Amino acid sequence: MEKIKHLWRNLSLRKSIVLYVFVFIIIALILSTVTTLLCNNAAENIKNSYPITSEKYYLTNQRGERLGEGSYIGTAPVALSDKDEQLIFLYGIVPIIVTPLYSALCIIAAALLFYRNKLKKPLAELKAASEKISNSDLDFSISYNSKDELGQLCTSFEVMRSTLASNFSEMWCQVEDRKQLNAAFAHDLRTPLTVLKGYDEMLQASNNDMTRETALTMGKHIFRLERYIDSMSSLQRLEDAQPEYIKISLQEIFFSLTESANMLCAAGNKKLSLKNNTTSKYLNLDKSFILQVSNNLISNALRYAVSIINLTIEEKNNGLLLSVSDDGKGFSKDILKKATNPYFTEEENHSEHFGLGLYICKMLCEHHGGYLELENSAIGAKVSAFFKMPSL
Repeated sequence: MEKIKHLWRNLSLRKSIVLYVFVFIIIALILSTVTTLLCNNAAENIKNSYPITSEKYYLTNQRGERLGEGSYIGTAPVALSDKDEQLIFLYGIVPIIVTPLYSALCIIAAALLFYRNKLKKPLAELKAASEKISNSDLDFSISYNSKDELGQLCTSFEVMRSTLASNFSEMWCQVEDRKQLNAAFAHDLRTPLTVLKGYDEMLQASNNDMTRETALTMGKHIFRLERYIDSMSSLQRLEDAQPEYIKISLQEIFFSLTESANMLCAAGNKKLSLKNNTTSKYLNLDKSFILQVSNNLISNALRYAVSIINLTIEEKNNGLLLSVSDDGKGFSKDILKKATNPYFTEEENHSEHFGLGLYICKMLCEHHGGYLELENSAIGAKVSAFFKMPSL
């Protein structure tokens, strides 16, 4: 019995469905034959229940005495009752009706059994595995002991999962190594830079004009290196930051955004246009993430806007969408592809702008379960930041 089960479990899907259909066709034929025989027998019993109406003849001897039981010569049709006629008609039509019905039911039964025995379990395994992988959960295994086509697919899926888990583990180790290297790099640079800065200040006090000019140039580059080290440290802290979801008032968020945006636009001598398209009173969000992204986006827009900056918030897909647009020249195709890369900037003054604003915004949005989207509007550039609320 175990051998038969093993052979059946490893039988290919094509052979399995053919075998199921063949077995159930035989069952349908048997059922049709049995039904036909039963109906014919029932009809004959009804006919035989009526007496014979033909005349009976006997053989006689010379004295006129009857010999034997006699026999009927010829038969006369018997008039059946209406009920029996209907029953006989019904018994005659039932086999015609049930034969295709048996065939259809047996085909459905074959399909259902084929699905339950050969498809249901592996499909459930694959569905559960795909959902876990989509949620970045690789701590599981796929177990389906069969050598049919779906068994081979499950085996391939398990190999893929194992490979992904190994690659993710290796990538995680590389990310952690990179973070430690950046931290060590930033820390180790501070001491020599402090020494150089001290010597540079001494040289700037020299009476020699050339020495002072050289010292001033050195001071600018030392300042740039210090800013670069600070940015590396800030990035490391932001990469490890996770949102703290708190129920906060949308009116409070809009007020805070308005307050900081007005200060930034007033300092940049630009007009600010505000729109609040939200309808809910409260959402579970991290206010600090939203404010930091908003300030970065407005500061970025200030450098390119001609006269006006638009700030809009609205509810979307169980979250908050923050949009900042300006009336500047917009994004070029190259910038649309690279603007969110770390340390990407088109500005020549790298000591002031390292090209981290949009990268930081993207990172904070993704940590908040959302995204950052860049596009060109009808009048200039537009950046949309989405913050998704946590699932209940």
